[in-house]
Amino acid sequence: MPVSPAYTPDPQLPALGPEFADPVAAADFPQTVLRFRNDRAAATVGLDTLSDAEWVAHFGRFQPLPGNIDPPLAQRYHGHQFRSYNPDLGDGRGFLFAQLREAGTGRLLDLGTKGSGRTPWSRDGDGRLTLKGGVREVLATALLEALGVPTSRSFSLVETGEALVRGDEPSPTRSAVLVRLSHSHIRFGSFQRHAYHESAERVGALVDHAVTNYYPDLAGTNDRPAALLAAVCDRAARLTASWMAAGFVHGVLNTDNMNITGESFDYGPYRFLPHSDPNFTAAYFDHQGLYAFGRQPEAVFWNLQQLAGCLSLVTGNDPLVEALNGFGPAYRRELMLAMLRRLGVKPQDAETNAALTQAAFVAMAEGGERLRWEPFFFDWFGGREDRAMAGPRAALYAEAPFAEFRQRLADYAPERPERLAHPYFSGAEPEELLYDQIEALWAAIAERDDWGPFAAKLARIETARLGWGFS
Repeated sequence: MPVSPAYTPDPQLPALGPEFADPVAAADFPQTVLRFRNDRAAATVGLDTLSDAEWVAHFGRFQPLPGNIDPPLAQRYHGHQFRSYNPDLGDGRGFLFAQLREAGTGRLLDLGTKGSGRTPWSRDGDGRLTLKGGVREVLATALLEALGVPTSRSFSLVETGEALVRGDEPSPTRSAVLVRLSHSHIRFGSFQRHAYHESAERVGALVDHAVTNYYPDLAGTNDRPAALLAAVCDRAARLTASWMAAGFVHGVLNTDNMNITGESFDYGPYRFLPHSDPNFTAAYFDHQGLYAFGRQPEAVFWNLQQLAGCLSLVTGNDPLVEALNGFGPAYRRELMLAMLRRLGVKPQDAETNAALTQAAFVAMAEGGERLRWEPFFFDWFGGREDRAMAGPRAALYAEAPFAEFRQRLADYAPERPERLAHPYFSGAEPEELLYDQIEALWAAIAERDDWGPFAAKLARIETARLGWGFS
């Protein structure tokens, strides 16, 4: 197998033992048609040299990678789903396929699947993924990465030739298996399962596993559980702030959909905001707006409290409370920094940054449906009023609700102003990923098997990524 010298297998999860994961086998799919491969991500783990046939053998048929996990492992976890505890969870349509070290950083990374077949945790599900669901996740991760959001990366999408029946979309529909590259698949719910069974020993083992593999700088601390919680709170604050600055609504912020490394992953009914709306929800079944855009910080903090409850089995409450109390200040700090990154300007003192952030949110809210989320940041990138006021939304920006924002932004210096010379900024409109746009891309695939618009969209998102320079 022609892996490159950058390929460094390092399977760590198997050492945790059988209480944490179950050996499984991938489904034997009727066909395997490669629809997407992420060579830029593959290069970071030494797998970009695979031919398409070899790629499909590993990421459609799941032949083991050399020196890696064999057989795959379906992880065990519990979770709160819309704040109702569910002890009957686990990897029901996915598994951990491989663990590798990232070239250049040495970070431990996972290759995990979605739609790879039934596992002991599938319950009544078929273990499959719709092709549309895979397409949507590829698009989401591409744009989130471009916008600087810590996210899993869609690594591979293979169409699998089965007709799936789903109650919430036209059926039968086409099937696929997705592989994602993530920093970790250890979830808050992984801790919840062992806390539910009152196993302090296994909770402690997960803490040690997390510190060793993801937070090695905490190895010498006297209170590893509290230190781990504080670190996870910091990462979660940065993730949540980056969602808010990107106008992104995850949709299903259950405890089993949050991992300990602060990466966003598992994209189901997500949405990008069409315009500023704190009550905007992504999931049609979120009737109470629990995970609405403006409630995402609250939802993440609630989930962190559940993680703290698990860690109380292995340390005292006071240090855990202290760690939790760090989330609010960290989130406010990270939100200001995320907004300044999106505006392309250099940070100042905390008070001044807070005032600009507030003015930006007020201006977008006042713009209402006349101002889409992404064009606002595109127009004002680099703090260039001359550019914004020469664009298609100049009349809107001249209105009174934008006066304070314009005044405050004028005091900021651009961060890396040379970015505005990138071809991405030569057009009048930015790259977006709104609901109707995704539906149009899918219609081309569903009706004509035309993958051209999908490929073109990914190419434009890549141009945006290079233009923003966030990742």
